[in-house]
Amino acid sequence: MTTTAATPRPAATGAPTGALNASRTLATAARVLRQLRHDPRTIALMILIPCVMLFLLRYVFDGSPRTFDNIGASLLGIFPLITMFLVTSIATLRERTSGTLERLLALPLGKGDLIAGYALAFGTLAIIQSALATGLALWALDLDVTGSPWLLLLVALLDALLGTALGLFVSAFAASEFQAVQFMPAVIFPQLLLCGLFTPRDTMHPALEALSDVLPMSYAVDGMNEVLHHTDMTAAFVRDALVVAGCALLVLCLGAATLRRRTP
Repeated sequence: MTTTAATPRPAATGAPTGALNASRTLATAARVLRQLRHDPRTIALMILIPCVMLFLLRYVFDGSPRTFDNIGASLLGIFPLITMFLVTSIATLRERTSGTLERLLALPLGKGDLIAGYALAFGTLAIIQSALATGLALWALDLDVTGSPWLLLLVALLDALLGTALGLFVSAFAASEFQAVQFMPAVIFPQLLLCGLFTPRDTMHPALEALSDVLPMSYAVDGMNEVLHHTDMTAAFVRDALVVAGCALLVLCLGAATLRRRTP
């Protein structure tokens, strides 16, 4: 009696679970950028709104330019963080509710590739946004800082990337664009109140000070203040920049782990 070899089963299709793939990540980033190119309102929101807010802030304190110098550097990082959070969370949620994410993840495209691609695309816009806002603040609005403008730009860029990462993360928990916007009071506002912008953190209630020590926006503001008051790069600045960058990377990993194909 003869036996026949078992016919091998076809390989399972679907998203791979291995390491990030550079070509898939770049293809995802290019697709997102092509879509954003046809959405001028979103581009304007990401790139121009921080500049407009800084311009308004400068002339709100027109009679007290020193006040603008004291808080302008901090807000140079906070405004990009907020705008990138809003745009990224809504854009990602729109992709999921429209079924785009489900179709993409049915291809040989892992969740890590998808999140990294989105982060790369929005990060590219974050570079443009941060450069414009920093240039406007320093050379048009006469923001007086002691340190290097490049360090100021670095912190502004890290803040924008952190906002991108937070937006990608919270989009997994929202069922509609309205819910995505509702996450801003829960995620951004507490950090805004506790980051040291309105009062030094060491003068807060001990419980709030301890809470502020684990919030990334606190280190973003501290990093901006280091540039504001020191001519050279300090150890505190390096620590603050590394904390913000590390938080952005951690949130991106959490975003990849929690990403859902569709909204129920």
